[in-house]
Amino acid sequence: MTKLDRPIRIAIVGYGNIGRYALQAVEEAPDMELAGVVRRQSSLGRALPKELQGVPVVAEIDELGKVDVAVLCTPTRETPPIAQQLLAKGIHTVDSFDIHSEIVAVRRQLDETAKAHQAVAILAAGWDPGTDSMVRAIMEFMAPYGITYTNFGPGMSMGHSVAVRAIEGVKDALSLTIPIGTGLHRRMVYVELEEGVDFAAVKERILRDPYFVNDETHVIQVPDVKQLVDRGHGVLMERKGVSGQTQNQLFKFEMRINNPAVTSQVMIASARAAMRQKPGAYTLIEIPIIDFLCGDRDELIGRLV
Repeated sequence: MTKLDRPIRIAIVGYGNIGRYALQAVEEAPDMELAGVVRRQSSLGRALPKELQGVPVVAEIDELGKVDVAVLCTPTRETPPIAQQLLAKGIHTVDSFDIHSEIVAVRRQLDETAKAHQAVAILAAGWDPGTDSMVRAIMEFMAPYGITYTNFGPGMSMGHSVAVRAIEGVKDALSLTIPIGTGLHRRMVYVELEEGVDFAAVKERILRDPYFVNDETHVIQVPDVKQLVDRGHGVLMERKGVSGQTQNQLFKFEMRINNPAVTSQVMIASARAAMRQKPGAYTLIEIPIIDFLCGDRDELIGRLV
């Protein structure tokens, strides 16, 4: 656990949708300062967006000097190896890894590296997995026996959209999540293809991808994906269960959000929490809620309890 008498120095690694909102969240955090942004070498020759003018933008994190926490705003499948490299440098990491079935294995891998280099990794730090995971845990200890349904959307899934864009021949893609109810979902995937690419082959790859294989998925070819984009999303979680021996306990949590804005805000709060943990890897349900908050501990307890 580290106690600082200076701002936490944050590096943003990757600068897509989440990276842009992470920059805003760091700028609004009174206990943080931006060390800089790490972008792919291929991006460095391009004109900088207005908000990055005057900000150190580099290809390697070592060029930024002291960095306390690296916030990984990179595609999910790229984050574990990047986190491993940064943890080996003694830099704390935060990511929004969102392949639920792989989180336990990734946590084990990062935990070993983090402990070996006296660093902290916080993974799956978005809203689901992430803060929704925390709400599910609260519901479960309030009613230990029962069923929780997590219903996403309707809205744009960033992780699913990025996974489709990574397929060769896909020029752009949008994946919408449509809740059917009782935790079941329909995936509506809109793809814009490069000229001459076989749609049937792309569709087959999407349907076999781990992001989509467990849900009803429809793939539709469109001429221009940008005409369809709306970054709104949401969730409705419901639990019906038993407290002690009392049945029919009902809980509901609902939110409607801008997807990348909330994801990045959770990641920046997790960067703060990373500074307060012992070396190792953590998911959000393992960390005290107060560690995500900025401010005096007694004041927070007095105001929130």
